[in-house]
Amino acid sequence: MLRTLASALRPPRRWRPLEKTRGCASSPADAGREIQVRALAGLDQGITEILMNRPSARNALGNVFVSQLLEALAQLREDRHVRVLIFRSGVKGVFCAGADLKEREQMSEAEVGVFVQRLRGLMNEIAAFPAPTIAAMDGFALGGGLELALACDLRVAAASSAVMGLIETTRGLLPGAGGTQRLPRCLGVALAKELIFTGRRLSGMQAQALGLVNHAVAQNEEGNAAYHRALALAQEILPQAPIAVRLGKLAIDRGIEVDIASGMAIEGICYAQNIPTRDRLEGMAAFREKRTPKFVGE
Repeated sequence: MLRTLASALRPPRRWRPLEKTRGCASSPADAGREIQVRALAGLDQGITEILMNRPSARNALGNVFVSQLLEALAQLREDRHVRVLIFRSGVKGVFCAGADLKEREQMSEAEVGVFVQRLRGLMNEIAAFPAPTIAAMDGFALGGGLELALACDLRVAAASSAVMGLIETTRGLLPGAGGTQRLPRCLGVALAKELIFTGRRLSGMQAQALGLVNHAVAQNEEGNAAYHRALALAQEILPQAPIAVRLGKLAIDRGIEVDIASGMAIEGICYAQNIPTRDRLEGMAAFREKRTPKFVGE
Protein backbone atom coordinates (compact mmCIF):
# COMPACT_ATOMS: atom_id res chain seq x y z
CA MET A 1 0.00 0.00 0.00
CA LEU A 2 2.80 2.40 0.90
CA ARG A 3 4.47 1.77 -2.47
CA THR A 4 1.19 2.66 -4.18
CA LEU A 5 0.88 5.85 -2.13
CA ALA A 6 4.48 6.79 -2.80
CA SER A 7 3.91 6.40 -6.53
CA ALA A 8 0.73 8.50 -6.36
CA LEU A 9 2.50 11.22 -4.40
CA ARG A 10 5.61 11.34 -6.57
CA PRO A 11 6.62 15.00 -6.70
CA PRO A 12 5.96 16.82 -9.97
CA ARG A 13 8.81 17.45 -12.34
CA ARG A 14 10.87 20.45 -11.44
CA TRP A 15 9.06 23.70 -12.15
CA ARG A 16 10.68 26.05 -14.65
CA PRO A 17 9.92 29.75 -14.94
CA LEU A 18 7.82 31.00 -17.82
CA GLU A 19 9.27 34.43 -18.41
CA LYS A 20 6.28 35.69 -20.38
CA THR A 21 4.17 35.55 -17.23
CA ARG A 22 6.53 37.80 -15.27
CA GLY A 23 5.90 41.49 -14.64
CA CYS A 24 3.19 43.41 -12.85
CA ALA A 25 0.57 43.32 -15.60
CA SER A 26 -0.55 41.48 -18.69
CA SER A 27 1.20 42.33 -21.94
CA PRO A 28 -0.62 44.60 -24.43
CA ALA A 29 -1.24 41.54 -26.59
CA ASP A 30 -3.30 40.04 -23.78
CA ALA A 31 -5.58 43.06 -23.43
CA GLY A 32 -8.36 41.53 -25.51
CA ARG A 33 -8.12 38.04 -24.10
CA GLU A 34 -10.87 36.63 -21.91
CA ILE A 35 -8.24 35.20 -19.53
CA GLN A 36 -5.27 37.37 -18.59
CA VAL A 37 -2.31 36.43 -16.39
CA ARG A 38 -0.60 38.96 -14.16
CA ALA A 39 2.49 38.19 -12.06
CA LEU A 40 2.90 40.76 -9.30
CA ALA A 41 6.26 42.35 -8.59
CA GLY A 42 8.13 43.90 -5.67
CA LEU A 43 7.09 42.67 -2.24
CA ASP A 44 4.25 40.73 -3.87
CA GLN A 45 6.54 38.76 -6.19
CA GLY A 46 5.36 35.16 -6.08
CA ILE A 47 1.68 36.09 -6.26
CA THR A 48 0.10 35.56 -9.67
CA GLU A 49 -3.40 36.58 -10.70
CA ILE A 50 -5.72 35.07 -13.26
CA LEU A 51 -8.00 37.87 -14.41
CA MET A 52 -11.31 36.73 -15.92
CA ASN A 53 -12.33 39.42 -18.41
CA ARG A 54 -15.37 38.61 -20.53
CA PRO A 55 -17.68 41.56 -19.83
CA SER A 56 -20.05 40.85 -22.74
CA ALA A 57 -21.14 37.59 -21.07
CA ARG A 58 -20.44 38.29 -17.38
CA ASN A 59 -17.45 35.90 -17.46
CA ALA A 60 -19.68 33.01 -18.56
CA LEU A 61 -17.87 29.73 -19.15
CA GLY A 62 -17.78 29.58 -22.92
CA ASN A 63 -15.49 27.63 -25.23
CA VAL A 64 -12.89 30.37 -25.67
CA PHE A 65 -12.93 31.25 -21.97
CA VAL A 66 -12.39 27.62 -20.94
CA SER A 67 -9.65 27.06 -23.54
CA GLN A 68 -7.72 30.14 -22.45
CA LEU A 69 -8.05 29.24 -18.78
CA LEU A 70 -6.79 25.70 -19.40
CA GLU A 71 -3.87 27.16 -21.36
CA ALA A 72 -2.99 29.56 -18.55
CA LEU A 73 -3.11 26.84 -15.90
CA ALA A 74 -0.92 24.51 -17.98
CA GLN A 75 1.74 27.21 -18.21
CA LEU A 76 1.55 28.40 -14.62
CA ARG A 77 1.74 24.97 -13.03
CA GLU A 78 5.26 24.65 -14.51
CA ASP A 79 6.44 27.99 -13.09
CA ARG A 80 8.21 27.62 -9.75
CA HIS A 81 7.88 31.37 -9.18
CA VAL A 82 4.14 30.99 -8.63
CA ARG A 83 3.69 30.73 -4.87
CA VAL A 84 0.00 31.75 -4.68
CA LEU A 85 -2.57 31.98 -7.48
CA ILE A 86 -5.55 34.36 -7.19
CA PHE A 87 -8.64 34.08 -9.41
CA ARG A 88 -10.34 37.45 -9.79
CA SER A 89 -12.70 39.23 -12.17
CA GLY A 90 -12.10 42.21 -14.39
CA VAL A 91 -15.86 42.72 -14.70
CA LYS A 92 -17.34 44.83 -11.90
CA GLY A 93 -20.11 43.14 -9.93
CA VAL A 94 -19.45 39.67 -11.34
CA PHE A 95 -17.07 36.85 -10.47
CA CYS A 96 -18.42 34.29 -12.92
CA ALA A 97 -22.04 33.91 -14.00
CA GLY A 98 -21.69 30.20 -14.78
CA ALA A 99 -22.25 28.34 -18.02
CA ASP A 100 -22.70 30.20 -21.28
CA LEU A 101 -26.25 29.06 -22.00
CA LYS A 102 -26.38 30.88 -25.34
CA GLU A 103 -23.48 28.79 -26.57
CA ARG A 104 -24.93 25.65 -25.05
CA GLU A 105 -28.27 26.11 -26.83
CA GLN A 106 -26.41 25.75 -30.12
CA MET A 107 -24.83 22.43 -29.11
CA SER A 108 -26.14 18.96 -29.80
CA GLU A 109 -26.70 16.61 -26.85
CA ALA A 110 -23.41 14.88 -27.65
CA GLU A 111 -21.57 18.21 -27.79
CA VAL A 112 -23.06 19.25 -24.45
CA GLY A 113 -21.75 16.05 -22.86
CA VAL A 114 -18.26 16.62 -24.25
CA PHE A 115 -18.20 20.26 -23.15
CA VAL A 116 -19.37 19.50 -19.60
CA GLN A 117 -16.70 16.81 -19.33
CA ARG A 118 -14.15 19.40 -20.45
CA LEU A 119 -15.52 21.85 -17.88
CA ARG A 120 -15.17 19.21 -15.18
CA GLY A 121 -11.59 18.68 -16.29
CA LEU A 122 -10.94 22.41 -15.93
CA MET A 123 -12.17 22.40 -12.34
CA ASN A 124 -9.99 19.39 -11.60
CA GLU A 125 -6.98 21.26 -13.00
CA ILE A 126 -7.72 24.18 -10.68
CA ALA A 127 -8.13 21.85 -7.69
CA ALA A 128 -4.87 20.03 -8.50
CA PHE A 129 -2.82 23.20 -9.01
CA PRO A 130 0.39 22.72 -6.98
CA ALA A 131 0.36 26.10 -5.20
CA PRO A 132 -2.44 27.51 -3.02
CA THR A 133 -5.32 29.06 -4.96
CA ILE A 134 -7.71 31.80 -3.80
CA ALA A 135 -11.02 32.85 -5.36
CA ALA A 136 -11.76 36.57 -4.90
CA MET A 137 -15.54 36.88 -5.37
CA ASP A 138 -16.53 40.52 -5.71
CA GLY A 139 -19.86 39.72 -7.34
CA PHE A 140 -22.10 36.97 -8.64
CA ALA A 141 -20.69 33.42 -8.55
CA LEU A 142 -23.51 31.30 -9.89
CA GLY A 143 -23.64 27.71 -11.10
CA GLY A 144 -20.32 26.93 -12.74
CA GLY A 145 -18.92 30.16 -11.29
CA LEU A 146 -19.38 28.81 -7.78
CA GLU A 147 -18.04 25.44 -8.90
CA LEU A 148 -14.88 27.24 -10.05
CA ALA A 149 -14.57 28.91 -6.64
CA LEU A 150 -15.15 25.56 -4.90
CA ALA A 151 -12.20 24.13 -6.84
CA CYS A 152 -9.95 26.76 -5.24
CA ASP A 153 -8.32 26.17 -1.86
CA LEU A 154 -9.62 29.38 -0.26
CA ARG A 155 -12.53 31.70 -1.00
CA VAL A 156 -13.09 35.37 -0.14
CA ALA A 157 -16.37 37.16 -0.89
CA ALA A 158 -17.83 40.63 -0.65
CA ALA A 159 -20.31 40.44 2.23
CA SER A 160 -23.37 41.87 0.50
CA SER A 161 -22.55 42.29 -3.18
CA ALA A 162 -21.35 38.72 -3.77
CA VAL A 163 -24.24 36.36 -4.46
CA MET A 164 -23.49 32.68 -4.97
CA GLY A 165 -25.28 29.42 -5.45
CA LEU A 166 -25.49 26.21 -7.44
CA ILE A 167 -28.58 27.28 -9.36
CA GLU A 168 -28.51 24.61 -12.07
CA THR A 169 -31.73 22.95 -10.86
CA THR A 170 -33.59 26.21 -11.56
CA ARG A 171 -32.60 25.76 -15.23
CA GLY A 172 -33.48 22.08 -15.45
CA LEU A 173 -29.83 21.10 -15.07
CA LEU A 174 -27.54 19.29 -12.64
CA PRO A 175 -24.28 20.78 -11.33
CA GLY A 176 -21.84 19.06 -13.66
CA ALA A 177 -18.45 20.65 -13.00
CA GLY A 178 -17.82 19.11 -9.60
CA GLY A 179 -20.38 20.93 -7.48
CA THR A 180 -22.19 17.80 -6.30
CA GLN A 181 -18.87 16.47 -5.00
CA ARG A 182 -17.03 19.52 -3.69
CA LEU A 183 -19.95 21.24 -1.96
CA PRO A 184 -20.70 18.32 0.43
CA ARG A 185 -17.01 18.01 1.20
CA CYS A 186 -17.02 21.69 2.08
CA LEU A 187 -20.31 21.98 3.98
CA GLY A 188 -21.43 18.45 4.79
CA VAL A 189 -23.94 16.26 2.99
CA ALA A 190 -27.25 17.53 4.40
CA LEU A 191 -26.54 21.23 3.86
CA ALA A 192 -25.10 20.62 0.39
CA LYS A 193 -28.25 18.71 -0.58
CA GLU A 194 -30.44 21.54 0.68
CA LEU A 195 -28.57 24.15 -1.34
CA ILE A 196 -28.48 22.05 -4.52
CA PHE A 197 -32.10 20.86 -4.27
CA THR A 198 -33.41 24.41 -3.73
CA GLY A 199 -30.98 26.33 -5.96
CA ARG A 200 -30.82 28.88 -3.13
CA ARG A 201 -28.63 31.94 -3.54
CA LEU A 202 -26.47 33.15 -0.66
CA SER A 203 -24.88 36.50 0.12
CA GLY A 204 -21.21 36.58 1.02
CA MET A 205 -22.09 37.00 4.69
CA GLN A 206 -24.43 33.99 4.63
CA ALA A 207 -21.81 31.95 2.82
CA GLN A 208 -19.24 32.75 5.50
CA ALA A 209 -21.67 31.77 8.27
CA LEU A 210 -22.09 28.37 6.60
CA GLY A 211 -18.36 27.90 6.04
CA LEU A 212 -18.58 28.17 2.26
CA VAL A 213 -16.12 31.09 2.16
CA ASN A 214 -13.17 31.81 4.44
CA HIS A 215 -13.75 35.55 4.67
CA ALA A 216 -16.59 37.99 3.86
CA VAL A 217 -15.70 41.67 3.66
CA ALA A 218 -17.65 44.88 3.24
CA GLN A 219 -17.60 46.04 -0.38
CA ASN A 220 -15.79 49.26 -1.32
CA GLU A 221 -16.58 51.91 -3.94
CA GLU A 222 -14.23 50.31 -6.46
CA GLY A 223 -16.03 46.99 -6.09
CA ASN A 224 -12.85 45.00 -5.38
CA ALA A 225 -12.84 44.53 -1.60
CA ALA A 226 -12.76 40.73 -1.85
CA TYR A 227 -9.75 40.95 -4.14
CA HIS A 228 -7.86 43.12 -1.64
CA ARG A 229 -8.65 40.67 1.18
CA ALA A 230 -7.54 37.77 -1.03
CA LEU A 231 -4.32 39.65 -1.77
CA ALA A 232 -3.70 40.17 1.95
CA LEU A 233 -4.28 36.46 2.49
CA ALA A 234 -1.80 35.65 -0.28
CA GLN A 235 0.71 37.98 1.36
CA GLU A 236 0.42 35.91 4.55
CA ILE A 237 1.18 32.72 2.62
CA LEU A 238 4.03 34.22 0.59
CA PRO A 239 6.76 34.17 3.32
CA GLN A 240 6.17 30.51 4.17
CA ALA A 241 8.35 27.70 2.83
CA PRO A 242 6.93 27.01 -0.67
CA ILE A 243 7.77 23.30 -0.77
CA ALA A 244 6.23 22.72 2.66
CA VAL A 245 3.10 24.64 1.62
CA ARG A 246 2.71 22.64 -1.59
CA LEU A 247 3.28 19.34 0.20
CA GLY A 248 0.84 20.39 2.93
CA LYS A 249 -1.79 21.04 0.28
CA LEU A 250 -1.08 17.67 -1.31
CA ALA A 251 -1.28 15.83 2.02
CA ILE A 252 -4.63 17.44 2.88
CA ASP A 253 -6.17 16.91 -0.56
CA ARG A 254 -5.13 13.26 -0.79
CA GLY A 255 -5.65 12.47 2.88
CA ILE A 256 -9.21 13.80 3.13
CA GLU A 257 -10.37 11.14 0.66
CA VAL A 258 -9.12 8.12 2.63
CA ASP A 259 -9.31 6.62 6.13
CA ILE A 260 -7.19 8.14 8.91
CA ALA A 261 -4.52 5.42 8.81
CA SER A 262 -3.99 5.90 5.08
CA GLY A 263 -4.03 9.66 5.61
CA MET A 264 -1.23 9.33 8.16
CA ALA A 265 0.77 7.33 5.64
CA ILE A 266 0.24 10.05 3.02
CA GLU A 267 1.41 12.68 5.50
CA GLY A 268 4.50 10.61 6.24
CA ILE A 269 5.38 10.30 2.56
CA CYS A 270 4.95 14.03 2.06
CA TYR A 271 7.08 14.78 5.12
CA ALA A 272 9.81 12.48 3.83
CA GLN A 273 9.91 14.45 0.59
CA ASN A 274 10.43 17.64 2.58
CA ILE A 275 13.38 16.38 4.66
CA PRO A 276 16.16 16.72 2.04
CA THR A 277 15.11 20.19 0.84
CA ARG A 278 17.26 23.29 1.22
CA ASP A 279 14.19 25.12 2.51
CA ARG A 280 13.94 22.83 5.54
CA LEU A 281 17.60 23.40 6.40
CA GLU A 282 17.18 27.14 5.91
CA GLY A 283 14.12 27.19 8.17
CA MET A 284 15.97 25.34 10.92
CA ALA A 285 19.01 27.64 10.60
CA ALA A 286 16.87 30.79 10.66
CA PHE A 287 15.09 29.59 13.80
CA ARG A 288 18.41 28.86 15.49
CA GLU A 289 19.89 32.19 14.44
CA LYS A 290 16.69 34.14 15.23
CA ARG A 291 16.38 35.66 11.75
CA THR A 292 13.85 35.68 8.93
CA PRO A 293 14.32 32.63 6.67
CA LYS A 294 15.06 33.06 2.98
CA PHE A 295 13.27 30.22 1.21
CA VAL A 296 14.14 29.39 -2.39
CA GLY A 297 11.74 26.53 -3.12
CA GLU A 298 14.41 23.84 -3.38
